[in-house]
Amino acid sequence: MKHHVRRILQETACLDVPVDSLGDRDDLYAAGLSSLGTVRVMMAIEDHFDIEIPGDLITHDLFQSIDALAGVIAQIVPVEMLEQRS
Repeated sequence: MKHHVRRILQETACLDVPVDSLGDRDDLYAAGLSSLGTVRVMMAIEDHFDIEIPGDLITHDLFQSIDALAGVIAQIVPVEMLEQRS
């Protein structure tokens, strides 16, 4: 799961640091994630997993770290779909 998140961040987030230099709990905002970046990341996640993130889950905390993003995706995406995408 986290490798999907890392790839999406690398392709869409326009961070100030390389994604591969970030730990799973590192603050993405401190790494340069902007409000536009959060929108790009959210859209890419929704496209990649063919889901819609519920509005009540779209918070500042959702985009705080790779762990946070992976955790929310895991809540939404069926396990079978995750296995197919690995």
